[in-house]
Amino acid sequence: MSKAFFKTFVQQNMDMIQHICRAYARDAEELKDFVQEVTIQLWRSHEKFENRAKVSTWVYRVTLNVCLSMAKKNKRTIDSVPLDNVNYSEDIDETEKEQIELLYANIRRLKEGDRAIIVLYLEDKSYKEIAEILGITVSNVGVKVNRLKNQLKSMING
Repeated sequence: MSKAFFKTFVQQNMDMIQHICRAYARDAEELKDFVQEVTIQLWRSHEKFENRAKVSTWVYRVTLNVCLSMAKKNKRTIDSVPLDNVNYSEDIDETEKEQIELLYANIRRLKEGDRAIIVLYLEDKSYKEIAEILGITVSNVGVKVNRLKNQLKSMING
């Protein structure tokens, strides 16, 4: 994989990478560190990719593994610190930004494995894709997604 192709590849997957990293990072600086480490790990491991899974599945796995590893390594306690400098779409108003921040603050309060499931769900991945990425059954994904949605609702609604 050439450097130019890799740069394009990373840019095409950056939104997804940032969404996953955002669920594990406590602030904007940590988010940058997570994204940078994911990019490094993708570069280091791209030659080992065997095309047995979809490329997007591989990117998700690398991203999740990096986030879980860095979170454990740093042994961070979870705060609900809002992220600064997050890129929002131009058509999102202030209320929606606040709701997104509230959602991510509560996602960061979930267990690490649960965060992975809900972030993949929010990325519109099918239950089958989530199961494949995380190595669990499709029915287990369905049960966990429903439980996590209810848990987040009660966390947000107080």
